[in-house]
Amino acid sequence: MNTAENPSFFRESLIYIGRAREFDKQDWLVYVSWIGLMSGLLFSVSAFFLAGWMNGVTFPAYAWNVPIGTLIFVGAIAIDTIGHRTIYKEALQKGEKLVHHITIFAGITSVVGLCLAYENREFMRFPVLIMIFLSIVYSLIDEGMHWHRYFTQKSDRVEMWSHFFILTGHLLMISAWWHWYTEGYQGVAETLQALAK
Repeated sequence: MNTAENPSFFRESLIYIGRAREFDKQDWLVYVSWIGLMSGLLFSVSAFFLAGWMNGVTFPAYAWNVPIGTLIFVGAIAIDTIGHRTIYKEALQKGEKLVHHITIFAGITSVVGLCLAYENREFMRFPVLIMIFLSIVYSLIDEGMHWHRYFTQKSDRVEMWSHFFILTGHLLMISAWWHWYTEGYQGVAETLQALAK
């Protein structure tokens, strides 16, 4: 898509988001499942931090980047996925879809691993580190494919900016979470005790 055809980024964004009206039943199922899954992560992480804070738990300042990064990530994929299920659906079948699935698998596995690492600190260290690394590598491979489409005028600014915020949100969340884990998950034990009361 030639970005010069659109007079403003705002209008281009409205057109992009408006394509959700083209969803069929399968598109809605995929969209709601994917965004619902990631929203579940956002709400559970945010609720945990809120529960701790309301019970006087002090989390390290950097740890708050976990829910903030997750919020950025979920907002960006909510927009990006509209294009994936409509105008770019056919293009994704050429390889990007598989890259997305691998990236999602590595990303979800790394988050589950970080949760398991609370009680299995030493055992989970390298599996989690590897999954984080792979999720980033495959994200960058995906970015390369998207930029190729953009340069050949088969993508638009909305998709590219949504990918920028997907990367920003994911890296902010996962790097803060990893550091929190390596520093001993300060505030987690106290929050769990407060929730157990």
